[in-house]
Amino acid sequence: MNGSYSGDPFGSRSRGPGTGWSGAGLWEAMDQLKDAFEQRVGTRMGRGDVRAAVLALLAEQPMHGYQIIHEIESRSHGMWKPSPGSVYPTLQMLADEGLITAEESGGRKTYSLTDAGREETEQSKDRSAPWEMPGMRDAASATAIPKAGAQLAQAAAQVARSGSPAQVTEAVAVLDEARRRLYSILAQN
Repeated sequence: MNGSYSGDPFGSRSRGPGTGWSGAGLWEAMDQLKDAFEQRVGTRMGRGDVRAAVLALLAEQPMHGYQIIHEIESRSHGMWKPSPGSVYPTLQMLADEGLITAEESGGRKTYSLTDAGREETEQSKDRSAPWEMPGMRDAASATAIPKAGAQLAQAAAQVARSGSPAQVTEAVAVLDEARRRLYSILAQN
């Protein structure tokens, strides 16, 4: 947010044809907040990174493609979620190279390393997995506050949209206190 927002943070207080507050001003502020927080910190990964991540995960245990995608997202703290369009072709390429095999069971292919795949992962043990790279760790920690702020803004929007006037007043007091406490953290230095 650029600090230029002024006026009633909850938009018009008149009740319209629907229920709750109209909240137009709040939604505009939330969009500004979201835009500010969604700026990525260099998290676009290359094809080689997908390959390295898949091999690193399969070195631990056999997985199906969906598990691989979600495990990468989890280990990167949400900073990197490869698309199926990058993971499945990589799995096919690794199978073509003889580094992995696929076993179908229950309509799903479970991938595991071959002896050649284990040999390749052993040779690259000195390299960090893509989600352990310093830039990825820095980017993940840099988004913790923005994610929490966006979640707080969503909760505030819900109260503004469907809360009673008393609940809105209480929510404003909670938000004011949160703002004061955040500034007090900076003042502790």
